[in-house]
Amino acid sequence: MMRAVCAVLLAGWALTGATLSLPGDHGAHPDQRTEWWYVTGWLETAAGEELGFQVTFFRTRVDQPEAHPSAFAARQLIIAHAALSDPALGRLRHGQRIARASHGLAGADQQQARAWIGDWILERKAGSWETRVEAEDFALALDLASVQPPLLHGEDGYSRKGQDPAAASRYYSLPSLAVTGSVTIEGRTQEVTGSAWLDHEWSNALMEPEAIGWDWVGLQLDDGGSLMAFRMRGKDGGVRWAAATRRDAAGRVVHHGPETVVFRPGRRWRSPRTGVEYPVEFELQVGDERLDLRPLMDDQESDSRQTTGAIYWEGAVRAQDVAGRRGRGYLELTGYGTPLVLPGGGADSARQTPSSLP
Repeated sequence: MMRAVCAVLLAGWALTGATLSLPGDHGAHPDQRTEWWYVTGWLETAAGEELGFQVTFFRTRVDQPEAHPSAFAARQLIIAHAALSDPALGRLRHGQRIARASHGLAGADQQQARAWIGDWILERKAGSWETRVEAEDFALALDLASVQPPLLHGEDGYSRKGQDPAAASRYYSLPSLAVTGSVTIEGRTQEVTGSAWLDHEWSNALMEPEAIGWDWVGLQLDDGGSLMAFRMRGKDGGVRWAAATRRDAAGRVVHHGPETVVFRPGRRWRSPRTGVEYPVEFELQVGDERLDLRPLMDDQESDSRQTTGAIYWEGAVRAQDVAGRRGRGYLELTGYGTPLVLPGGGADSARQTPSSLP
């Protein structure tokens, strides 16, 4: 018991005592249990059709004895999700992969920002990013050029996630990326342009035991500003923590704590496949600012039980305030069917992490 308490305290100290430094911290942090590089955005075809997309690479440290003799022991797992919000189909197209980080077949590079499983890849090259994924019924080949400087959340990138200060992460975003490339849907390739948001986050203790999941949104506003907001929901139905980062068009940054960030759920949608019900519309209040969030389409549920064990809603949304100012972004809702358990993240992780790996 004492060893576990010390580990949590040291994890919190490691996050608060470190200084986030870019570009070095774009790479992997294998000493931390959970990490992800997460890209979401809106695309437009030459015909003017709107699509949403998401590409996420997770790295998870698996507890193994250091002296384990097998070169195939799963000390690090790499998980990848890709999704396309396609209004013409009316539901999410989704693909997923999971593999051990070994023998060059999958990994997350500590020296440079590069995560991959086979031919699925997200990497940083010469200050810009690119991603290539090929799922069963769609493929993405996108270049992502930074338009704005990184946005650090919390205190210089130290982002609390709960009432316990040890529940925290290192967290920054690239909130404005110009996208060019192509999308292939059922064998038909189209050139696309658009905009995207990249999150990079790592932690040893992201969630308190009392938390069941989170609501998160990242928004690119039409005036050039950006907004990230989240709340951690508790098992008692209350809010364990909330925070937001707002950068205006002039580049001024304001950080908000739990007392000034409110998610007010609106219309709900029930999945016809899983039966899980999600609030797909919100009124979001951050300080004096209020925004209505509306989905590109309702059915943007991801079933990742084959990889992370989770079922969650993640999709493209529009935002509008009372003055008519607009924006677009992505909304993520976790822990609505069953409490979220992060892969590799505790005593319950064995039932969430698949035992059969490539």
